[in-house]
Amino acid sequence: MTPEEAKTLLERFRREEVSSEEVVRAFQTAPFVDLGFAKVDTHRALRKGFAEVIFGASKTPDQVVKIASELIHSTERILITRVTAEHAIALAEAFPDSSHHKIARCVTIEKAPPSKRPGQILVLAAGTSDLAVSEEAAITAEVMGNSVERLYDVGVAGLHRLLAYLPKIQSANVLIVVAGMEGALPSVVAGLVSRPVIAVPTSVGYGASFGGIAALLGMLNSCGSGVTVVNIDNGFGAGFAASQINALATT
Repeated sequence: MTPEEAKTLLERFRREEVSSEEVVRAFQTAPFVDLGFAKVDTHRALRKGFAEVIFGASKTPDQVVKIASELIHSTERILITRVTAEHAIALAEAFPDSSHHKIARCVTIEKAPPSKRPGQILVLAAGTSDLAVSEEAAITAEVMGNSVERLYDVGVAGLHRLLAYLPKIQSANVLIVVAGMEGALPSVVAGLVSRPVIAVPTSVGYGASFGGIAALLGMLNSCGSGVTVVNIDNGFGAGFAASQINALATT
């Protein structure tokens, strides 16, 4: 049950369209479904504002489909991250209206498009090699009901590319800044805006980048104020956090 569905149910009770017993039964429904290999949290949307997100990595296509098949009964939208081609094929067979976002490695299932809240989230990528993580962040924020803009290949090796879009950068409510290598871009962006900056280090780089650790440490030690850092390659975490911030900014 989503917050909107709970409000609708209570409004229907107020209008005497449903009985108190029906309302009680709806809220007494078990908050999870036990599939044996997974306990699907069917009340997460009520607590968090969005349904349980399925992390596809290390799950079989059959497991992902079965989890999604349970979630679809209690939510309008489902997000599956880190999918393989096999996951996408199985999901397309089970849910013909699903969308496979290949670069983001995500699949979304929507009964209806979400209504967009005011305010904008801007996703910036230092380089084209960072697009998989950037798109994961962007798709996550979009399916959660946010307007998302993208600004890609604006890394510090050519700072004039970033500065050419300064009005767009400064108008966003929240900025997600994705970078590998030395991870310098979030510090630069934070010095240009008065809005929250969520930094995402990626595993892109040569040997001494240590699979993104160099970028992670650089971002954690940023001299730019207002920079929050998520884990390496965690575009989903950045998109979710940005959505929560944008929701607060527009209430």
